[in-house]
This record gives sequence, C-alpha cells and structure tokens, in this order.
Amino acid sequence: QVQLVESGGGLVQPGGSLRLSCAASGSIFSIAAVGWYRQVPGKQRELVAVMTGGGLTNYGTSVKGRFTISRDNAKKTVSLQMNNLKPEDTAVYYCYYGGGGGNWGQGTQVTVSS
Repeated sequence: QVQLVESGGGLVQPGGSLRLSCAASGSIFSIAAVGWYRQVPGKQRELVAVMTGGGLTNYGTSVKGRFTISRDNAKKTVSLQMNNLKPEDTAVYYCYYGGGGGNWGQGTQVTVSS
C-alpha cells in the first residue's frame, strides 16, 4: 500500500512561484513513473508533468517552460516547481505514482489570484 501526501499549495499572485512536494510511504519502486495532475471543478483531471523511472519528462502544453518536475528516490519525494504562475493554473494538484496499479494523493489547492 502506497500513500502519497502533497504539500506546498496556497494562494499566490500572478507571476509568482510555488513549490509543491509529495511524500510517499510504503513500497516505492524507482522504476515507476511519478507525476502531477490538476483538476478544476467540472473538468477532467489533466496532466501537468510526469517523470519516468529513467528520468524522462513530459509536460502539459500550458505549463512547458514554467514548471519543473523532480524526484528524489532515496527520500521518496516528488516535487513540482511552478514559476510565472497564471490565474488559469488555479486548480487542485494531485501527486501520482505509477507503481502498483497507480496511486493518487489527496490533492493540494493552488490559487493564483491578485
């Protein structure tokens, strides 16, 4: 059983930065993909960023060049550095771990507003 706990969300002004963190517990395999997704009410959950076990990354079109995903397998953490935030980045952000059939965190709210 894998548990994921996100932290770092909050309110930030447009143009600002936030760093999200996800701490995993349980049996974690470094070869599994990890990622971040986000969701706003009434819309489907969408990809923000994903990193494979080999370190390859893929980003959602709207966040490319602004967000950076990283992972620390030894510490069992996944992070998302978000720069130049825009109001349309407002959403609940979910951490994802691809091992064991897929696991999700509970989500953390990010609000970008002046």
